[in-house]
Amino acid sequence: MRNVYEKIQELEDIPTYSKHEQLVQGIINAIDEKLLVQGQALPSVNNMIKEIGFARETIMKAYTDLKNRGIIESKNRLGYFVANEDTDQTLKVALLMFGFDTFQEIFYRNFREELGENVHLDVFFHHNNIDVFENILNHVKGKYGMYVIAPIPHPKTASILKVIPLNKFLMIDRFEQIEGEYSYVAQEFEESSYRVFVELLEEIRRFGRMTFYYRPASIIPIEILRAFKRFYKEFGVKGEIKTKYEKGSLEKGMVYFTLDNTDIFEMLKDCKDKGFKLGEDMALLSHNDEPVKEIIWDGITTFSVDFGEMGRKAARFVLTREKIQEILPTVLHKRKSL
Repeated sequence: MRNVYEKIQELEDIPTYSKHEQLVQGIINAIDEKLLVQGQALPSVNNMIKEIGFARETIMKAYTDLKNRGIIESKNRLGYFVANEDTDQTLKVALLMFGFDTFQEIFYRNFREELGENVHLDVFFHHNNIDVFENILNHVKGKYGMYVIAPIPHPKTASILKVIPLNKFLMIDRFEQIEGEYSYVAQEFEESSYRVFVELLEEIRRFGRMTFYYRPASIIPIEILRAFKRFYKEFGVKGEIKTKYEKGSLEKGMVYFTLDNTDIFEMLKDCKDKGFKLGEDMALLSHNDEPVKEIIWDGITTFSVDFGEMGRKAARFVLTREKIQEILPTVLHKRKSL
């Protein structure tokens, strides 16, 4: 470790460096010159105090700064270790998402662009599987300066998230209540879906019947199902819930509501094959807006939050660490399909 201490002490004569900056840059120089390599232990805080005489608080602040950049990591009771030899990065971020559907890609593109080139970003997917979710978080804990996570609605979620420091955590996409004070940029499903159904009441009544395709144990929020049931009961709409769209089953006089793009494409193909006119013979409503839904068949009616704005807001939090607790508005996009 003698060479590491020397790299720190070499910077003592630079008047623009504070002791904190001297420590950070000295360790970075040691890594750049291969005096420290990935996986190698750094001097303990006590040894640092003994060898270079800096205050414990100053050393801890420097180590925390290097951890936030993803350059070093802490291991419980074992100390600090080099996590990454790429010292040019200013921050290392773990992004944990449901999957990579089109609307989530919109989030990612805007998030990545807003972060800028100097931020290292690793992306993980849990696919709404709680075991995968837990395994990923256990793998990434302590290795990143910031964690941006789309949670799973599950009884174990709150306890699993306890491995992530709340000051380095941002909840995205859906909101789940956990203990403590934390930041989030999310959407709300039940009341917003209900309001959209009510706003579309006149159009829905023009067709007379409405079918919602909902698969239990899928990633479709159960809150939307509750909103749909409440809507058709309160307004006397003939509503039904099915688990799967059957090819060729398209009927006139029906409003079809689905969150699955595969269903949409099957319905549009059947619409063409049967010679139906979308928006007149039958109607189609979808969730999660994306560019293709604005274009195909003169437009599919959707309701959605702005995932691009969610991505930009999430990135600004990562860069500034300014607390944010925001539920983004759900917007109805009326088009010719309904």
